[in-house]
Amino acid sequence: MKKTAATRRHLPTSPFKVPVVPPLEQYAVGNRVTHDVHGLGRVIGIEDEVAVLVDFGSTQRRITTPYSKMSKL
Repeated sequence: MKKTAATRRHLPTSPFKVPVVPPLEQYAVGNRVTHDVHGLGRVIGIEDEVAVLVDFGSTQRRITTPYSKMSKL
């Protein structure tokens, strides 16, 4: 007879069931970044932790949070 682990029940108020939210990446003017769609760029402006203005050479784009397609180099 094979033993199986009992299923665990979690209370709705359990502090261990809290979803983990990764911290937002912090950017500063001058940071070099890469974007999945626009490619390589440089941060040229920051808007109160809501968006960053990035110069991608041929275009300038305003990238809003969350910055899922963009990362620092």
